[in-house]
Amino acid sequence: MDVPPRKNADLGTRAVVGIALIVIAAAALWFGGFAFWLLVTLGALVMIHEWGGLHGASAEQKRLAQYALMVPLAILSPLAAGPGFLALGLTLGAAFFLASVTRSGAQGAGAIYVGVPVLALIFLREQSNGLMLAFWAMALVWACDIGAYFAGRAIGGPKLMPAVSPNKTWAGLAGGVTAATGFGLLLTLWELPMALALATPLLAVVAQAGDLYESHLKRRAGVKDSGTVLPGHGGVLDRLDGLVPVAPIAALLVLIQGL
Repeated sequence: MDVPPRKNADLGTRAVVGIALIVIAAAALWFGGFAFWLLVTLGALVMIHEWGGLHGASAEQKRLAQYALMVPLAILSPLAAGPGFLALGLTLGAAFFLASVTRSGAQGAGAIYVGVPVLALIFLREQSNGLMLAFWAMALVWACDIGAYFAGRAIGGPKLMPAVSPNKTWAGLAGGVTAATGFGLLLTLWELPMALALATPLLAVVAQAGDLYESHLKRRAGVKDSGTVLPGHGGVLDRLDGLVPVAPIAALLVLIQGL
């Protein structure tokens, strides 16, 4: 008798937190500059902590990872050098430092897994049409998630990778790619380059791969969520697992297009 009320309460909490996250992300994206840097920096520090938890890091190692990542994150600030080769080099340096000190390649990889997407997002936002480019990279992942959810529920069918994520289906993947593609083409009406819109299906597949990868990490660690910082949603990694691999590829495509 108590199950339905709990489910309704969880759904309500999830909806409220989800709306709040969208409002905060949209506001930071709109203002850009320091506001956007601050939001992604805070998110990155939480993500590197959650990454450590998924790889058996001690509390001291998690704090060390946050301290190490602060160096490239600080360089990415509008008050410093911003996105560029210096920030990339410092991210790789942080990864080498963590791997050496903790004697764990996984801890070093966490700096790259978290730091490079942050660099990519700030790079996208600082372009002349950065608001559109960063919105495209972020929102195509949201569109993919929504399309995959509804297609998976409505159609069902064969599982995508049941050993990793038992709820994902091939129909969900197709629905996610379709939704993201339609969203990308729609953005061409607001000056998104057609070349990027046509690359959206590939990025939608990459987003789903990122989701599956994090599911693999959680299954291996024996946990349901990467963290508890977001009520009803789990951790920040749980919300951004698709964006982590998409952002660097999107930035690379924009860089190539501008050459």
